[in-house]
Amino acid sequence: MSISCVILSYSLYIGIMDERSLEQLKYPIGHFVYTHPVNEIILSDWISELEALPTRLEDLVLPLTEEQLNTPYRPEGWTVRQVVHHIADSHHNCYTRFKWALTEDRPLIKAYEEKDWSNLFDAQVAPIGISLDYIRALHVKLVYLLKGLSKKELDRTYIHPDGNVEVSLMETVGRYAWHGNHHLAHIEGLLHQRGWLFC
Repeated sequence: MSISCVILSYSLYIGIMDERSLEQLKYPIGHFVYTHPVNEIILSDWISELEALPTRLEDLVLPLTEEQLNTPYRPEGWTVRQVVHHIADSHHNCYTRFKWALTEDRPLIKAYEEKDWSNLFDAQVAPIGISLDYIRALHVKLVYLLKGLSKKELDRTYIHPDGNVEVSLMETVGRYAWHGNHHLAHIEGLLHQRGWLFC
């Protein structure tokens, strides 16, 4: 393991964590920040990240043992298994939001309790292959859809019930590209810390 990996492991997983290091564990790539207008290069990069997510996720988690999959990525956080199932659940909702916004006028979407979903028995014990297969199929559909949308279609919006915020589909592309990278970083951080992944 390289010196940079040792430093990363030590800084991210010290025994007693202060508020700053806990925030780093929760948001290893920072919070999503949407700035617009978004040019074609940024949009293309976001879509490419969504397209690459299934393979990147599989590369990280398929070699893991059951014990490793049941390890939380941070103290009091989800296990790797729960993270995989969460990505499937979350991006399922993302795809539905696109379809709603494309076929209805500023629809009020249905939010979901992600923590409660991740505490259901299937998220805690189901084989990860179920969600990995679903994520791969879902992302083929999602990316195909996104590549065919016009600027006008990406400007369409839905209303999120948390604060009745109007959200554009363009912002949603960026948010879910970030979301995939966010959880990949959670898993990568754990694998580096435990020596389960070489730099």
